[in-house]
Amino acid sequence: MSASVSEFAFELELCARLEGRREGIVARQLGASVADPGGRILDVVRVEPSPEFDERAAIASEAIPDAAIAADVGTGRARYWKDAFDCHPDRARRAMERACEIGFFERELRNGRDYVRQTARYPDWYDRIVGIENKPDLERPGDLEAQLRTDVSLALVDEIVLATESYVTRAHLHRIPDEVGVWRVHHDPDASSLEIEVVREPTRLSVDRPGIEPLESHPGRTEIDVVDADAKARARRRLAERAYGKGWRTYDFPDCRACRPDDSSGATLPYCAWKGRVVDARSECGPSCEGYDPRSSDSESAASDSGVDLEAERDRRTPWVAEPEGRRRRQSGLDQFG
Repeated sequence: MSASVSEFAFELELCARLEGRREGIVARQLGASVADPGGRILDVVRVEPSPEFDERAAIASEAIPDAAIAADVGTGRARYWKDAFDCHPDRARRAMERACEIGFFERELRNGRDYVRQTARYPDWYDRIVGIENKPDLERPGDLEAQLRTDVSLALVDEIVLATESYVTRAHLHRIPDEVGVWRVHHDPDASSLEIEVVREPTRLSVDRPGIEPLESHPGRTEIDVVDADAKARARRRLAERAYGKGWRTYDFPDCRACRPDDSSGATLPYCAWKGRVVDARSECGPSCEGYDPRSSDSESAASDSGVDLEAERDRRTPWVAEPEGRRRRQSGLDQFG
C-alpha cells in the first residue's frame, strides 16, 4: 500500500470519527494560506459553531462567496451591484451571480440594471477552527516539520494537530513545534470506529495578531510575508465558508463490483473487498487494478445500488442543513409561476 493511499483511508476514517462526535463542521483538503494561495493545504479542518450557527445554516447549504460577504450590501435598501463591490469587476460579477443563485442575495431590475440586497444578515457563525495534519506513518514524514512550522507562524487556525498511527517518541515530539497537538489514532479492524489518544494537547494560537507566512526557501534564507490581522480574519472566514459548503464527502464510489458502501463507521465509505480497505476511486481504481470487475452499465454503481445519498447522510449526521428554510421559501414562490 502506498503512503498516499494509506493517508486517504486514514483521512476519511478520521473525518467519520470526528463527525460522530458532533463537533461542528468537518471538511478536508482546504487551502490555508494567505499570501500564497494554494501554498498550504490542510488535510482536515474542524469548524466549531458559535451560538449564531443556526442563522448561517438557514441561509444556504453552499459556501457564500467572500466577495459577496465583504460587499457593501445589506438587508435594507437594494444597491446597484457595481457600486457595492471593491474588487475586480469580473470577480464582483461572479460573486454577485453566485450569491443570487444560492439565495444570499436577491435582485431586482431597475432601468436595465441589477440591484441587490442580502436576504439575511451574515452571522458570526463560527468559533474555534482546528487544522489537522494527517501523517499515519511518522517514519515517512515528508515536509511535515516545515508544514507545521508554517501553520504555527501564520496562526490562521486556532489550533493545529498532528494525527498519526505511529507510536510517538520523544524524538518525534522534539521535531514538532511545541504548539502542535498530537493525536495517536488506534485503528482496530474489528471495531466500528477509531480511537483517538491525545498524546499532547495543542496550544491556542494568536489568530487575532499578525502572522508570518513562509514563501520560498533558498540556501541560507527564506522569503516571508507578514500577514496582518485583518487579512487573517478574512482568510479565516473564507476557510470556514469553504468548510461549510464542501464538507469531507468529496470522494467517488468506484465503478467496480469489488467495491461496496461500508457504513460500519457511521458514515458511508467506499470499501474494496479485493484490497480489503477503503479506496480512492480517482487514483487507484480502474482497468489497471488486478481486482477490477466493471459493472454492467454506467448507471450501475456501488452507491446507487445501495441507495447511498452522501448529501442526505451529511444532513442527517451533522449541523449542516441540505435544504435550508431560505431555499424552500424561494422554491415555493417559484412554484406559483410554474
